[in-house]
Amino acid sequence: MNTYLLFKSIHLIAVISWMAGLLYLPRIFVYHSEAIRDNKSEDMMSTFKVMERRLFIYIMNPAMIISWIFGMLLIHTIGMDNFGSLWLQLKFIFVIILTIYHFFLFQCLRKFAENNSSYSPKFYRIINEIPTVLLIAIVLVVVFKPL
Repeated sequence: MNTYLLFKSIHLIAVISWMAGLLYLPRIFVYHSEAIRDNKSEDMMSTFKVMERRLFIYIMNPAMIISWIFGMLLIHTIGMDNFGSLWLQLKFIFVIILTIYHFFLFQCLRKFAENNSSYSPKFYRIINEIPTVLLIAIVLVVVFKPL
């Protein structure tokens, strides 16, 4: 069996799962912050908290970790000397930014858990575009592989 293709397949599956979470969690935050603003019921608030926590803990974190592990295994498989390529360096930078965004969402999740969100629904709508922009950049860099 070709380990490179196996690692690549697992990496892609994990990235897709991670991206789904990175796109969905801020959308839940929009609804949660609107519910706070509109003084909705405590049942609704607790439902949002459960949804946010489960998405982050059971889907996003494992997917991010697996993405990183198999991404690094892919780099190791093709040879560490390829890390000198511009496309791989750019991808690495974009993935680091995605990871920082991931942990920013975790901070937001913790604030919602404490009923202390300081951002508006509009803020969450705007930041929801960050992973989309980074995904587009990553795909273009990986496909076209600039020197």
